[in-house]
Amino acid sequence: MSAGAVWPQPRSSQRPAADRLWAVCTRQGLPIAIEVFEGNAADPTTLKAQIDKLKGRFGITRIVMIGDRGMITKARIRDDLVPSGLDWITCLRAPQIQALAQEGGPLQLSLFDERDLAEITSPDFPGERLIVCRNRELAKERARKRQALLLATEKELLRVQAQVRRKGSHLRTAGEIGLAVGEAVNAKKMAKHFALDIRDGHFTFARKAAQIAAEARLDGIYVIRTAVPAEDLSAAHAVQAYKDLSRVERAFRSMKTVDLEIRPIRHWNADRVRAHVFLCMLAYHVEWHLRQALAPLLFHDTDLDGARAERSSPVVSTEPSPAARTKKAIKRNANGDRVNSFAGLIDHLGTMTRNTMRMPLAAKHPFTLLSKPTPLQEAGFNLLGLDPKRVQ
Repeated sequence: MSAGAVWPQPRSSQRPAADRLWAVCTRQGLPIAIEVFEGNAADPTTLKAQIDKLKGRFGITRIVMIGDRGMITKARIRDDLVPSGLDWITCLRAPQIQALAQEGGPLQLSLFDERDLAEITSPDFPGERLIVCRNRELAKERARKRQALLLATEKELLRVQAQVRRKGSHLRTAGEIGLAVGEAVNAKKMAKHFALDIRDGHFTFARKAAQIAAEARLDGIYVIRTAVPAEDLSAAHAVQAYKDLSRVERAFRSMKTVDLEIRPIRHWNADRVRAHVFLCMLAYHVEWHLRQALAPLLFHDTDLDGARAERSSPVVSTEPSPAARTKKAIKRNANGDRVNSFAGLIDHLGTMTRNTMRMPLAAKHPFTLLSKPTPLQEAGFNLLGLDPKRVQ
């Protein structure tokens, strides 16, 4: 599995050009390779380099690239993946889903009367499987968020309307009113849902009810697109594989902002930039393994596979396992050990000390005094397979 992230260009022309970062991760979000390209490198170049790396350097003969709809595009599939003999799993964009859901199209809402996952085909995607999913919880959340954004936008538009109608207002010409209205509707990205009537000294607005209803009709629906045959990958496994991209995204967040703060990079030499990024990847690689080993002492769910098996469908969100809910409630694990955040646990393990002592009358004969590990420290180092006395 691979994922890419693009860093924005620096504002100052005196700083070095921004870089494009590609990391190759396992399905569990463990980074296994990373590469930095020039900031002006085009997407086709960077994606092809990763394909060559997987097939040549790692010697993998069967590869399924999993990426979001911004990375695995129609052009990338046509120009890079198909010529290289690779399969892929990605997701359709909203306009493509709307096209499938048109009257007489293959995507009909009746498919979800008794289920939340179905496979369809379309001549627009020859030789591909389209797995349609409907998440009812996501549909409710999107409807709630849309309504909140519409109300917030209307509030701003009413404010502009009141200013236009106020005697002596500075908003008189259509241009002046248009600027104020544009700022209001674009703040929440709701311009598409409002019909605006702007003239000199006049402004009215109304919701586009039919358009809003058409969008709401597809709330919670997403379509997984893949070329992997059904005999090699079931629909349920394809959906779960795509949803596992969240682990890759979590790895990027941890490397870039949360834990390692890979940016800002204060190097001017290209080799040093690449060395900096490589060291950050190695650090996260170690952190990933630490989190796995120390999971019983963290709030992590140690029975995620069991929790997933309890779901009625891969479309449904995974609920925390009973063990994870208990840990969160009582702040202790099944063994009675206190559970912590990862940063808190590492900080606590770091309080162990190894002191070299010298007595006034025997300065030439120093001795070592080790701090006594706390129960939590002993539990942590035991999970790591280490002797607390040897790591000080």
